[in-house]
Amino acid sequence: MLGRLGRTFFLILALLIAAPVAAITNAPAPQRVVAIGDLHGDGGAWRDVARAAGLIDASGHWAGGKTILVQTGDVVDRGPDSLAIIRQLMQLQREAQRAGGRVVALVGNHEAMNLAGDLRYVTPAEFAAFATKNSAKLRDTVFEANKAAIEQAYHQRDAKMTPQAIRAAWIASTPLGQIEHQAAWSPKGEIGKWIVGNPAVAMIGDTLFVHGGISAEYAKLPIDEINSRTAAALAKSESDPTSIINDQRGPLWYRGLVTREKEAGEEAEKDAASSQPVLSIDEEIDLVLRAYGAKRIVIGHTPVLSGIVMADDGRLIRIDTGMSRFYGGTLSYLEILDGKPIAHVVERSP
Repeated sequence: MLGRLGRTFFLILALLIAAPVAAITNAPAPQRVVAIGDLHGDGGAWRDVARAAGLIDASGHWAGGKTILVQTGDVVDRGPDSLAIIRQLMQLQREAQRAGGRVVALVGNHEAMNLAGDLRYVTPAEFAAFATKNSAKLRDTVFEANKAAIEQAYHQRDAKMTPQAIRAAWIASTPLGQIEHQAAWSPKGEIGKWIVGNPAVAMIGDTLFVHGGISAEYAKLPIDEINSRTAAALAKSESDPTSIINDQRGPLWYRGLVTREKEAGEEAEKDAASSQPVLSIDEEIDLVLRAYGAKRIVIGHTPVLSGIVMADDGRLIRIDTGMSRFYGGTLSYLEILDGKPIAHVVERSP
């Protein structure tokens, strides 16, 4: 119910704004790259995988040397530890850079949703992670500052609600920490600013990394343009379904390199109208790789609970293995060592 009410007020609350580390979108081939897929708020899974890959030490500091770590997005939602993982990634970006390595955190569709105020998949524990001893007082202050708008919104649903009932309902629907969460996730907030500064697509050596996938339409754009358009849309918290951060054929959402089941009729109609032949999955992967001079594309977003899949003769690598306890999948990471991709399975610690 909070939605965009008092958005200006929330912007004022954005504290500890982080100076983002410059993200790389193109890099020469390093000796070692590690890619980790969707985490969805599972801090235990993240730590197990990062330690197994030799990226962090027992204290949680960078131990990867000159390794490049690529996290392909969807750190957040569905699990309790999103904030802790994000802050550690921020820390590791700084530490890795000093050691000659890199940490590239790609934007996933769930990061874009949070930044745009779509909180459908945020868990109570994720809000609670932002709560402080002053959260109750802050919530009361926000209610009073937006009282007229809140009452109007509730009266549109039930004109007979009393002011007392409205306040009680709003308090019940606004858990402690939610206001701080929205402030931090605003485009100028601590986390929002970091997300805006992260790329949607990265090319490292001969490997292309993206959260969802790259469709034939978006393959017409240079990587830098995809990233600049994504950053601009995130900075505006765009909700238009045609925006690059919401477009089902855009880099954060596209599943067409994996399946056409949900899109088959829609795509056939679109392609028929434009007199363009319908590309098979293999053909589209080939088109995308040729467009960027890449040997392979690594994606998350569409989970395979059994483990990492190297499809299409290794040209498409799917690394979302449902690591979060929400999905109950396989803990994993992809290592590209001297240009050779290697899938690893990790045991979950007790």
